[in-house]
Amino acid sequence: MKRAAAKQLIERYYYQLTNGCGDTNCRNAYCSSCPEFCFRQADRNSLALRAIDLFRTKVKLCDYQPNKLRRPSQDSDEFSGKNGGELKTKGDKPSTSSTIDAETYVSNIVSAFVPSVSKVTYLTEEKVYSIIDDCKAVDDWSKLIHTIGSVFNSPDSLILSFRKIVNDKNRKSPTIADSSTKDASPQSVEMDVAEKSDTESMKSDSECDVPSPVRKKLVTNITLDIEGLRRCFERLMDIPGHPFQSALINALRSLSKAVEMDIKYHNALKRDPNYINVFLIVFEIPLLHSPEFIEHAFPVFCRALGHLSLDGQALLARVLSEYPINRLREMLQALQQLVTVKVINGDGQWGQQCQLNDDDGIGGAAKVMKILYYANILGGKCNSSELVEEEKRLETLESQESHEFLQGAVSLDKELYQAKDDPLAKELSARASDCREPLIPFEEFVNEPLNDYIDISTDYAYYRAESDLKFSFVTHNFILTTASKHMTMYFDNRIRMLNERRTSFLQTIIHGAPPMPYLKLCVRRNHVIEDALISLEMFAMQNPNDLKKQLFVEFDGEQGLDEGGVSKEFFQLVVEKLFNPDIGMFTHNEESNLYWFNPTSFENDGQFTLIGIMLGLAIYNSCILDVHFPMVVYRKLMGKIGTMEDLHEFDPTLANSLQHILDYKDDDVEDVFLMNFHVSYHDVFGNNLTTDLKPNGSSIPVTASNKQEFVKLYIDFLLNKSIERQFKAFKRGFNMVTNESPLRMLFRPDEIELLVCGSKVLDFNALEEATEYDNGFTAQSTTIRNFWEIVHAFPETEKRKLLQFTTGTDRVPVGGLSKLKLTIAKNGPDSDRLPTSHTCFNVLLLPDYDSKTKLEERLLKAITYSKGFGML
Repeated sequence: MKRAAAKQLIERYYYQLTNGCGDTNCRNAYCSSCPEFCFRQADRNSLALRAIDLFRTKVKLCDYQPNKLRRPSQDSDEFSGKNGGELKTKGDKPSTSSTIDAETYVSNIVSAFVPSVSKVTYLTEEKVYSIIDDCKAVDDWSKLIHTIGSVFNSPDSLILSFRKIVNDKNRKSPTIADSSTKDASPQSVEMDVAEKSDTESMKSDSECDVPSPVRKKLVTNITLDIEGLRRCFERLMDIPGHPFQSALINALRSLSKAVEMDIKYHNALKRDPNYINVFLIVFEIPLLHSPEFIEHAFPVFCRALGHLSLDGQALLARVLSEYPINRLREMLQALQQLVTVKVINGDGQWGQQCQLNDDDGIGGAAKVMKILYYANILGGKCNSSELVEEEKRLETLESQESHEFLQGAVSLDKELYQAKDDPLAKELSARASDCREPLIPFEEFVNEPLNDYIDISTDYAYYRAESDLKFSFVTHNFILTTASKHMTMYFDNRIRMLNERRTSFLQTIIHGAPPMPYLKLCVRRNHVIEDALISLEMFAMQNPNDLKKQLFVEFDGEQGLDEGGVSKEFFQLVVEKLFNPDIGMFTHNEESNLYWFNPTSFENDGQFTLIGIMLGLAIYNSCILDVHFPMVVYRKLMGKIGTMEDLHEFDPTLANSLQHILDYKDDDVEDVFLMNFHVSYHDVFGNNLTTDLKPNGSSIPVTASNKQEFVKLYIDFLLNKSIERQFKAFKRGFNMVTNESPLRMLFRPDEIELLVCGSKVLDFNALEEATEYDNGFTAQSTTIRNFWEIVHAFPETEKRKLLQFTTGTDRVPVGGLSKLKLTIAKNGPDSDRLPTSHTCFNVLLLPDYDSKTKLEERLLKAITYSKGFGML
């Protein structure tokens, strides 16, 4: 037991022996309030010795303890510092003429019996080296163990430890003022604070290709000597066996409790900005990855840090954003290891006895990881500050105009249109979509074991509860896979669909209106575009909330009942028609095989709005589309502006040409490139069109001094201004469906592309492992074995046809083919019938063919020539 705790308990025993608990009915024979108290004739020296004996044997203590006690006068020699702190003989009678603080009296007694070392209130690099050398000299590490235990269990001691020093001409040496005086409090100790952060320990802005514009203010006055701290830990780790480890673990557990109290009730970080040093010191401990730390110390510290205020989290994120990448990755790995160990150790109880959300260790680690996540964004390669401000201006303008669409027919709720931002993201003005290249790839924040065990339905319920007592991974979604986040949005969309269905029934009961529980589209297969766009326009004109109902598609003259499969084929047909070059709404880049908005399209804004509605409906109803948009489209849907990085994906040749102009070092740019500030392009009929990039641009040559401006204006025209009308209408339609969805909160632009287009990996081995069998078939059936041998030998085109035939789409769902849940059912004995399918339920009906050759012939014919729906 620590010295301080031992002293406190001995004092309580002494109080009980001298003054009692005050209860006249006390039956504790070791309390002076008890009538049967057996030490009434003993003097106070004897009672002090008895108190130590009671402490050693752990005798029961009474509840009440008096604050003061009577003791001998100061001129009495019962206990004097002159005799070295030794106790007088038992026969000496103390005087009771004065009253002093009991702690002073008993402290001297405790000092005589509890071994002590010189008290260290804070540590420096020199002190650590000195203590290590002293312990090595006597081959006894007790002093080091005690020092680490006493310093690391106190926030005040850590705040003072490992502080930077500055040279001051008025001082003899650049040292920290001595704080060893007994009366000095940690706050009153004079410390020298460096004006700038240590350049060796912090990552300078020059290491980033583009400075991060979203930082409010770089933290440049950190008082912690991080490099010195790291050297100390390296020296400690060189000690064989790490004898200080147990003391450090126990100290961190005590420290965590103190930190939690300071943060929750004393607003510690506002009282003393240097309180942040406590967190930074703990994060530098090399043993955070060890099993002992993960089991005992690190979880409680993360839980304490999780109580940090929003301002404190933002401050810590800004500090960590300047750390080297390897240090951030080590911290992240320690947190990931903590989460993984907690998840695996709880295997068997998750979902039955408790949820992952209810584990304080996992929740605390996720909260700390969130701070690292935003530090990772702040320190990465981000858009310029001018671009961010322009994006905010355009987003505000679009929000103001969002209540007018489809030529002013209907209006949207402005509050619902605004995307939901995480409070910490809002405080830091940082979003994942702002960061082109984070310090650590976003994928490293995902914890796969957690995603295997998490109950998304419970987690979403905790999120909807909006209670501080319920932890939800929805607000810490960086730790989730795209498939888990997609399932979260699926629950959200289904609840909205049910609410709209309930509202429709209430309208029917109250107003007698015809029931419309679904968004029902009745289309002709040969006129699918015209019928779909007319129907959607009517819904949007009358009540745009109808777009949030569950989609139900019916093909005219066909008997298929839409349970999901008919909708999939409907979207497939619509995409094929819309992206036909003959319509002229989109242009195709043959080099990248991507489509872009046609700036010279004759279609009105309403048509592009309805296209946006179609894309939103596909996401809302969990349908995957075969569309080939560049990533910049999804970035623009998130409020971003197209830049050079986006052009490299969409049109690599043009991007390289513009980059060549920028990289040209000579001054004869005008003579070499012969370009002016205008851009030429073709309309749908092949006519050549020219647009000036700035007023009178056709007469302004591109020179070495203005080439940067030319490239910027050229890209802005191509990706933004030339298609402003078309894309604004497209985005408006998209937001009509997704404005209330957690889409923007959960997904990055690259993940939205995955939601729309599905995965690009065709892993049929994973599909085989996930497939279930019914109606007599098993994995060992001859027909099933033949089926998979045939399918694995198919080329990719035939595999996609099989997916189209069995599921209604040839796209791979989010998370891969293992998420498809395909079922193969036996459809009678051998016959000449073709295989059939229930695309709504991903069920393939397969007769038990008697040969592999016949199975392959029948299967290829079915997937190649089948079209339409009927009743079986």
